[in-house]
Amino acid sequence: MEQQIKVLLTDDEQDFRDLLGYWLQSKGYTVITASNGDEAVTKVREEKPDIVFMDLNMPVMDGTDAVKKIREFNKDVPVIIISAFVDDRKAKEAMDSGISGVFYKGSAFQQGLVLLETALRTHRQLKK
Repeated sequence: MEQQIKVLLTDDEQDFRDLLGYWLQSKGYTVITASNGDEAVTKVREEKPDIVFMDLNMPVMDGTDAVKKIREFNKDVPVIIISAFVDDRKAKEAMDSGISGVFYKGSAFQQGLVLLETALRTHRQLKK
């Protein structure tokens, strides 16, 4: 039996977290959540997810700062940025921290799944 893939879903909007989290679980993923960047950094350190979805605009610590902090101790975990805006300056800034893609909140969840699967496939090939 294949090991379940653990996804960390970080977003300050509870409804979005619940909806995307439920959808990812229905596709067979284990989902853990965080409501801000600070929580996400802690969960990456403690729970070691296989991949991270990280919202950019959140209170306490935004997604860009959280990705930078995560990269200080984990250079490998794939991170997909979540943004409500197609032309987001912060998304461009996050690119410099080695993200695997950007998922736009207006997009169909299926596009997020394609990003997730592509990032995981690429990550596995790089580890070989």
